[in-house]
Amino acid sequence: MSRLRLFADDRPDVPLSVIHDHAAIAAELAKIGVDFERWEAAQPIAPGDAPETIIEAYRADIDRISAERNFITIDVVSIAPDNPNREAMRAKFLDEHVHREDEVRFFVAGSGLFDLHVDGKVYEVLCEAGDLISVPDSTTHWFDMGPEPSFVAIRFFQQPDGWVGHFTGTDIAQRFPRYEAGA
Repeated sequence: MSRLRLFADDRPDVPLSVIHDHAAIAAELAKIGVDFERWEAAQPIAPGDAPETIIEAYRADIDRISAERNFITIDVVSIAPDNPNREAMRAKFLDEHVHREDEVRFFVAGSGLFDLHVDGKVYEVLCEAGDLISVPDSTTHWFDMGPEPSFVAIRFFQQPDGWVGHFTGTDIAQRFPRYEAGA
């Protein structure tokens, strides 16, 4: 189940609120310019399906959002718990950073945790299968896929280098809870 926990940025131990209702999560995130949507596949998909099959299952939503936001490239990334590079992949975006374009991810399967640091608050967003999140460019955030990552996601890009993280150098991400699937 998707979840939003809101923290004061100096109180990582006690959430100010916890929201599980998708519409309420979307409404709260909209206040900071973050889009949060639910998508459903137009045709059945299964673990291990080719990226082309996954993209075709979500074609209507992909075409809509690509037209609205001028995305030129989409891809499918799949990470499994037995990936030999999982620790390095997890560490890559665990520290607070920004991007030069919106970070848009749709979770086809599995889950991941986005933490957005905005106006003295941390918005911890647990994204699960069916969730699309769009983090506006220059929004400070970090992403945790957990110690045993398991997800398939569609990623959207406006520029070839737009997804590169520009790190803030703060330690805030280390003070907040890490992602443990099922917790």
